[in-house]
Amino acid sequence: MAAKKSLADYQREYEEIIFADRPKRDMLLVGLMKEMEKQFKIPMPRNKEWEKKNPEISAMYRKLVITKSL
Repeated sequence: MAAKKSLADYQREYEEIIFADRPKRDMLLVGLMKEMEKQFKIPMPRNKEWEKKNPEISAMYRKLVITKSL
C-alpha cells in the first residue's frame, strides 16, 4: 500500500495537474479525488457534519471538484 500523503502533497500534485491539457487534467484530478476519498474516508455524498470536522480536507477536495468542472 502506498504511503499516506499530506494535504501539502495533494496541493503540490494539484498545482502540477492544473497545467495539463483538459482531458488529461480531468482524468488526473479524478484520480487525485479518489485517492483523497480513500485516504481521508470522505463520505459520499459529502455531509456538513463531516465537512465541519475536516475543514482543510473538505476545502482541498472542493478545489479539485471545482477545477474539474471548469
